[in-house]
Amino acid sequence: MSSPVAKTQKRLSTRSASRSGSKGSAVRKRVVKSTRLKPATKRSPAGKARARKAAKRTKKPVAKRATAKTATVKARTKSSSKRTTRTAKPALSRRAPTRLVPPPVKKPLPPPPQPTFDEAAALSAFESAHREFTRGRFAEARTQFRALVEKYPTVSEVTARARTYLAVAEARLRTELAPPRDADSLYDRGVIELNRGEYVAAQELFERALKREPEAAHIHYGLAASRARLGAIDTALKSLRRALDIQPKLRIRAQRDMDLNSLRSDPEFEQLVFAARE
Repeated sequence: MSSPVAKTQKRLSTRSASRSGSKGSAVRKRVVKSTRLKPATKRSPAGKARARKAAKRTKKPVAKRATAKTATVKARTKSSSKRTTRTAKPALSRRAPTRLVPPPVKKPLPPPPQPTFDEAAALSAFESAHREFTRGRFAEARTQFRALVEKYPTVSEVTARARTYLAVAEARLRTELAPPRDADSLYDRGVIELNRGEYVAAQELFERALKREPEAAHIHYGLAASRARLGAIDTALKSLRRALDIQPKLRIRAQRDMDLNSLRSDPEFEQLVFAARE
């Protein structure tokens, strides 16, 4: 029989052995666990950036290859489509021959309607009044246009044109009736009247201009021309002599001037115009 002390020692020894055995197994387990490589669950920011760069480097060539493949496929499809379009020819359709249709015959236009008696008379009256207007005889043109408007009111087209020219002629006569003040304006008006054949009005205008500029050679010459047209030979030669004394170059103009034809038979005219002056 074993004593209780021995029993207690046995129990303590067994417990210590079990504890030591359990501790040793735990240490082994820890050692085994430490020797095994665990997968890295958490990475540092630098590791993450490196991993991303590596992933990008690995992905880029794949994308390039994919795009290159798609480009080659597209190029092949385009070339095949071009070949098909070049080789394929449209089928020639047999059509019936087209018949040439002659152009439509143009119908001749109807002749214009003939003017009535009033229309023809109004046209002839307008032409004569317009002729006087172009010559600068505005007073005569004014009377003819007025008679036309009063006599042929039914011919609306002709009377409308006549009223327009009538207004212009009246405006011209108003400006002409207003007497000019300076010598140059009087001389210009006298030349206009001389060209119209209004020699009396031209003489009066030249005389008024000379009152403002007595030593103007061109005004004396115009007065001589208007007096020669009226047949006043003596006064015309007097005005011509005065003009040549002031400006001798006017002798060349007087040699071919048609307004001085009535003076050419006079020997004084020959002496004034053609003789050499000392």
